Parts: sequence; structure tokens; C-alpha cells
Amino acid sequence: MLVHPQIDPVAISLGPLSIHWYGLMYLIGFLLFFMLGRYRIKYGPKTVITPAFLDDILFYGMLGVIIGGRLGHVLFYQFGYYLENPLLIFALWEGGMSFHGGFLGVIVAMIILARKYGVHWLNITDFGVPLVPLGLGAGRIGNFINAELWGRPTDVSWGMIFPYVDAVPRHPSQLYQFFLEGVVLFLLVWIYSAKPRALGAVTGLFMIGYGVVRSIAEFFREPTDGFMGELTLGVTMGQWLSLPMILAGLALMIWSGRQKPIESKSVNNPKFRKRKVRN
Repeated sequence: MLVHPQIDPVAISLGPLSIHWYGLMYLIGFLLFFMLGRYRIKYGPKTVITPAFLDDILFYGMLGVIIGGRLGHVLFYQFGYYLENPLLIFALWEGGMSFHGGFLGVIVAMIILARKYGVHWLNITDFGVPLVPLGLGAGRIGNFINAELWGRPTDVSWGMIFPYVDAVPRHPSQLYQFFLEGVVLFLLVWIYSAKPRALGAVTGLFMIGYGVVRSIAEFFREPTDGFMGELTLGVTMGQWLSLPMILAGLALMIWSGRQKPIESKSVNNPKFRKRKVRN
């Protein structure tokens, strides 16, 4: 059996300042988003996104991820714990971020940003979601380094013992999620978005894709306690949260299939051009 390497969660320590691997993984995720975004502006399908616009997307997206992700973790998974220890809500370096909360936070942030630029918020998310999965994969590596979100007990040959937990071999579910959410989802959405699509189609596919791969990974991951308990009707909290995401993605793709491409209309929007010059 494999044994978790028990990596020190602190990557760099400079006196009283400590930089944690978990935080570095988020930084890597944001950097990948920026680099892929610049590439997509230059070589991808025609888009309303400019380099200056991308900077705003990254800034607003970071706020949405951090605020929404943390609040989602607090509300969906450990509300009672943080109710007793409210100051620990701000201890982001210890881990504890909810993707579903972060996704909702980003949607709200993109709606606000879309109003600033005078474009439909789906124009922004259609551009942005293909850039997200590699960052999700980096986050799962951070989970693995922290030895958190471990898997269910198993007898497979690659089962891993997490000494911080017990001496029982478990699925290294963080690595499964790295592969599914970081690699498979990236290839699926990136390839699909390489050609012009109707408004909302790329966002819808991402929502369906993430919901499906997350639901699959949950079968190997030790259920975490949520506001409905660890399991409700045999379904984990992560799967319950993924179900409406899948349904919303399906509805969005059906709606998108009835739309006409609006890229040229958005690019020629005088309101957008006017705002773009000021930024």
C-alpha cells in the first residue's frame, strides 16, 4: 500500500510569514486562468473580451471564488463548527473552500462586471469557463498536500494510507478529482469552445461536465458532513449540490440551442466600445 508523503503544508516560511501550499495552488490557478485567457483572446474564436477586460474578469473572479467559496464551505458543510468558531472563517490557509459556493460567487461577480461593460454576463462566462478546470486541478493538488478530503476505504493496489486519519488504505480521491476536474473537464470544454458557439452553450456544457465528474468522484471520496448530514438517501452533499448544477446546465444548453450567434452584435455594441475606451 502507498502512504501519503505527509508534505509540510507550509511551502515557504520567512520569519513570522508563512506561505502555504494551498494558497500557492490558488495562485497557480489564477495565473493559469490569466495566461490561457490571453492566449484565447489572441487565437480563440472572436470575442468581446479584451486584455483590459480580462484583467477585470480575473479580479472580480478572484473575489467571487474566495468569498463565495468560503461562505459556501461554511454554509453547506460546517455551519455549526463555524458558528462556534466564527473567527476561523477567515483562516483560508487551513483549507475549506466549496466549489459550488465559489461558482455562485463568480456568477454574481460576472453579472456585476457585465453591467459595467454593457454586455451579457454569459459572454463573460462563455469565455471564462474553459480557463477554469486547470485551476480546479491545482486546488485538488492543494487538498492532497494538506491530506484533506481523503477517499473511502479500499482494497485496490493503489490504496493510500493517510496517517493523519487512520491506518486504513483509502482511495486517493484528491488525485481522482485532479484528473477528472482538472484534466478531463479542461479538455472537454476547451475543445468544445474552440469553435464559435451560441450564447450560453459553453457555460452550460461546463456546468453539466463539472456536475457529472464531481458526482463520479464523490463515490470514491469519504462523505463530508453537510447541512443534511453525511449521506441523505445515499447521496453525498457534493452530489446534491451538483444535481441542480447539471439541471441548470442542461436548461442553459437547451435555451442556447434556440439562440442565434450574437458575437458580432456584442462586439459592435456602442455601449461596450465606449466603456472599453475608458478602461
